[in-house]
Amino acid sequence: MGDVVKDEYQTDYVAGQDNINPFGLDLHAPVFPITAVLVVAFVVGTLIFPGEAKELLDGAKWWTIGQFDWFFLVSANIFVVVSLALIFLPVGKIRIGGMDAKPDFSTLSWFSMLFAAGMGIGLMFWAVAEPVAYYTGWYETPLGVEAETPEAAKLAMGATMYHWGLHPWAIYAIVALSLAFFAYNKNMPLTMRSAFFPLLKDRVWGWPGHIIDILAVVATIFGLATSLGFGAQQAASGLDYLFGVSSGINVQMAIITGVTALALISVLRGLDGGVKVLSNFNMGLAAILLLFVIFAGPTMAILETLWVTSSSYVANAVPLSNPFGRDDEAWFHGWTVFYWAWWISWSPFVGMFIARVSRGRTVREFVTAVLIVPTVITVVWMSSFGGSALEQIKQGIGALAEDGLTEVPLAMFQMFANLPLTEIVSFVGIVLVLVFFVTSSDSGSLVVDSITAGGKTDAPTAQRVFWVVMEGAIAAALIFGGGEDALGAIQAVAITAGLPFTVVLLIMTWGLLKGLSHERQLLLAEGKL
Repeated sequence: MGDVVKDEYQTDYVAGQDNINPFGLDLHAPVFPITAVLVVAFVVGTLIFPGEAKELLDGAKWWTIGQFDWFFLVSANIFVVVSLALIFLPVGKIRIGGMDAKPDFSTLSWFSMLFAAGMGIGLMFWAVAEPVAYYTGWYETPLGVEAETPEAAKLAMGATMYHWGLHPWAIYAIVALSLAFFAYNKNMPLTMRSAFFPLLKDRVWGWPGHIIDILAVVATIFGLATSLGFGAQQAASGLDYLFGVSSGINVQMAIITGVTALALISVLRGLDGGVKVLSNFNMGLAAILLLFVIFAGPTMAILETLWVTSSSYVANAVPLSNPFGRDDEAWFHGWTVFYWAWWISWSPFVGMFIARVSRGRTVREFVTAVLIVPTVITVVWMSSFGGSALEQIKQGIGALAEDGLTEVPLAMFQMFANLPLTEIVSFVGIVLVLVFFVTSSDSGSLVVDSITAGGKTDAPTAQRVFWVVMEGAIAAALIFGGGEDALGAIQAVAITAGLPFTVVLLIMTWGLLKGLSHERQLLLAEGKL
């Protein structure tokens, strides 16, 4: 059996022990009020001075991107290497929740939920627009290739896949696995601070931990609010393009109200009857849409693009990951570094939600599902949608060929216009956009609820209802009061928050490796591994 190994991760802290309970709610005393004040102050200030706020915060965002481009890229590369290593290292046999733990959800439902929360909506928004932008040189070209050439077509698909493949999912995997391990294997609260126990020990339950959780809640709320606002604009643009409905503020407000109402219903039905059902519906509908695009579109060109996307992704991953001596600085900063900062700022929300639904999986199974499977599916998705759009441009067919990329929210619908059953397919696309936002709102409220309740996963339903309504209200207020400037300003805050969160994630990575190694020693000593 070997020598007895002491468990270094023992704590007397109990989730929710310092909570306050006004009006039947269960709120972590320091985190909730400070977060509320910060969010209200940012929103009110942005609404009063939308133009000035956007200019000031955009300056901070671009300064962060310009000065720390190398830091974002090097860190993201570290996350990929560590995540891939966890699949093959001996710690991969460790099971989240203990060696006897059973999964809470079927594999299909589990994957559907993590994928829908992770980037489902982004694939709807950018699967056409991003390859077209790179190919046509709408905003420079990756690695400085000449626009609208065969090389540009290959690199457009490879660079798009680079932004939506291993790197973002590795960021999510590190956060999710850290939170799941410390919550379910070490009985700590399901909240960001728990992952820092190896570094801070019991001090993590004091102000250092409060600050970590406050940053996570603010980043999550702002990220969800801006995504909901921009998503409402895309859906409104689709309705305008399809049915001639005005895409003005009133329609956008109605969309936000509808999404929030559906999210409320999902919240009231609970995790099993809400997010799981909607995520399964989303994945089924997305699969039908994907198959339609493949077989109703340029099928042979799409199949060829599958190889082009995969090979270009592999061939260009290292050059695209190099932050030094770039010939495409504007493109590099405007796309890659922006994406990395956005994924990192988004990671508390997505990571905690994935952790919440992943009990019972081994580390190897977890990382494979979170890292490899989504990457493979994204290759197929991007090749089908992006490949169809590029083929239309090469053949001189449709608005994208004639006018180029004029409005990003319309790009997908402009591609659909050259397929059979255009109206039906476009309507399905709008439904997918909206339902993806419902699942994001619901799962986001679950995450914020857990953090503001001190890491409890059984806080009152009324509390999640409160956060769903708040997310919708913030998005509606930003659109109504400040429009694009207000949304851009709040988005700039989320992007800027990516810098300190990168440091947080690097510490989290060290803590995860230390914790898993120690857990393996315990299990070996007990004869369980």
